Amino acid sequence: MLTWAAISLVIAIVAALLGFGGIASAAAGIAKIIFFVFLVIFVITLVAGLMRRPGTRL
Repeated sequence: MLTWAAISLVIAIVAALLGFGGIASAAAGIAKIIFFVFLVIFVITLVAGLMRRPGTRL
């Protein structure tokens, strides 16, 4: 998921350099949304991993 955000960011930068403002802003917005979704999922899994009991490893 973080890879998708990075790809969208690269697309936004390339589009901005070529003068496609609308496409650049849309791709940057998509990259921001994907990054924040990744961040929320990361924090949830981090908290869930810390709350596991030490004796219940799989």
